[in-house]
Amino acid sequence: MLRYLPYLLVLALWIYAFIDCLNTPEEQVKGLPKVVWVIIVLLFGEVLIGPVAWLVAGKHRGPVNPDGSTPSEWHRNQRTAFVAPDDNPEFLKSLAEDNKKDEALLKDWEADLRRREEELRRKESKDNGEDPKDS
Repeated sequence: MLRYLPYLLVLALWIYAFIDCLNTPEEQVKGLPKVVWVIIVLLFGEVLIGPVAWLVAGKHRGPVNPDGSTPSEWHRNQRTAFVAPDDNPEFLKSLAEDNKKDEALLKDWEADLRRREEELRRKESKDNGEDPKDS
């Protein structure tokens, strides 16, 4: 099994470099056009020249362009103070609304249950020959 490890590592590096090359924006590619880099990575992948060349010289790997930002930078800039649910007025308002809906549903169920119980009492008293008004 260990004898296949170098081949698997080469394959993994080849796949990583290929996907990285495809996903890299054109403005971050150095030296050659992006299409040429893709061809180099594909043609010279099995001897590691293409993927290593791409990783070393094909992509600008410095600070991000000020025009755009990475997701992690965006999250750092959008960071807000954590508010516990007990202190969050929106969360408490949603709980109150849910509570009102649940209470209304419970009242409807109780009314339906009372109506069904009354119907059962009438039916039982009718089957027993009793007057339903007596009970």
